[in-house]
Amino acid sequence: MTTPLLQRKPVAPPTNHPNGLKRVFGPWRLIMMGVGVTVGAGLFSLTGVAAGQNAGPAVVISFLIAAIAASFAGLCYAELAGMLPAGGSAYAYAYAGLGEIIAWIIGWDLILEYTVGAGAVASSASGYIASLLKGWNILIDPRLLNPPLTTLTLPNGQTAHAWCNLPAMLILFVITLLLMRGTNFSARLNALVVFIKLLVIVGLIIVCTPFVDVSHFHPFIPQNTGSFGHFGVSGIMRAAGMAFFAYIGIDIVSTAAQDTSNPQRNMPIGILGSLLLCAIIYVVFSTILVGVVDYHLLAHDPSPVATAMDKIHLPWMAVLVKIGITFGFISVLFGLLIGQSRIAMNMAEDGLLPSFLGRVHKGTRTPWTAHIITACAAALLAGCVPIATLGEMTSIGTLLAFVIVCAGVTALRFRAPNAPRSFRVPGGPVLIPFSGIITCGIVIASMSPLTWARLLIWLAIGFVIYFAYGIRKSKLRNKSSH
Repeated sequence: MTTPLLQRKPVAPPTNHPNGLKRVFGPWRLIMMGVGVTVGAGLFSLTGVAAGQNAGPAVVISFLIAAIAASFAGLCYAELAGMLPAGGSAYAYAYAGLGEIIAWIIGWDLILEYTVGAGAVASSASGYIASLLKGWNILIDPRLLNPPLTTLTLPNGQTAHAWCNLPAMLILFVITLLLMRGTNFSARLNALVVFIKLLVIVGLIIVCTPFVDVSHFHPFIPQNTGSFGHFGVSGIMRAAGMAFFAYIGIDIVSTAAQDTSNPQRNMPIGILGSLLLCAIIYVVFSTILVGVVDYHLLAHDPSPVATAMDKIHLPWMAVLVKIGITFGFISVLFGLLIGQSRIAMNMAEDGLLPSFLGRVHKGTRTPWTAHIITACAAALLAGCVPIATLGEMTSIGTLLAFVIVCAGVTALRFRAPNAPRSFRVPGGPVLIPFSGIITCGIVIASMSPLTWARLLIWLAIGFVIYFAYGIRKSKLRNKSSH
């Protein structure tokens, strides 16, 4: 007999959902959303941080490791997305395959992942905006571009402490207002922005390739400094953990199931298509970046692409690239904020969170309450927390989601063997799912103790909320008790 905490939602065929969301996503838009989220702060900011602080030129290996582990998880996502196109991402999959308490853990984890991720992206966008404006001789007070208490040297030579990252906070509220206008409008805007961003990346690779200095790749794996995670093999693994920030787009695509037409067919295409395209982009781009800029200079650089463009001395191209990247962050925030609102809405519909988080605006048919709360929380993080910390928190949340999704595939192969699946993970119910669990587990184990501590504190808060509220309001539990 199943214990109450492990009650599972039945695997049911998709229906027109009563929440009123428009099904505006096809396979192309799903791929554009996945690429739009994945090719963002992870590429334009954390690539430099991972190289400068952890892996050096071997950051290329880190992205390969992350891509391999993410591919295992991506195949599992594709099977579950085609089988359970109910929205809610890994949360919905865990609810059907592993039970309510596991679903709560991953849902609460995803709320952290998307909110912190949005804060990291906005923080990165702020750095590029400042760099772009500086090229036009428009200077923003550095005290308004960094988290509080950051020690700065002002233009007049005086030392001061930062106040907050104000542009990052404003960016989040602007994108939220765009989303609240309607998903169809936002999806069209996102597709355009992603197309421009891909053109910028291709142009950037072509222009920078002649300036690659092969001496920057020696030593390819810098010697460990004596501290775990600072270069050497452990540094490669630590950077791989941070690189998982890049592959959050896989999970984001799956959250849009309720907004997708023919989700059984289109969700697997969107997930696997965006994963393949993004893995190629990251490996090529990271190689070019560390070839142009000495990795030592990237350790604390929030805008490494801007640094690379300044180094090659092509001012016209630098301006175009910085403008393209700055606008490109729109698509990243678009996906993260949509994903967060859909997770909160699904958990509210299941009774695990307050019902007001599931309210859909009658005019725009968007979950406006969830959008507003997410924007406020993400803005607070973006304004007050360093981007490296935000990136690590997003990555550990993504890794935990991947592990649970891989486990969910195996569980549902045995618990619901005859349920219709539009896509099946090759190799049976064990090989690829367990490969995903092992590879993601190795990477997550390499992350810093402080990052683990932050995650455990967040999960502890979540357990308090679940046992004080969710366990009593759960619709599945109340239904089964009658």
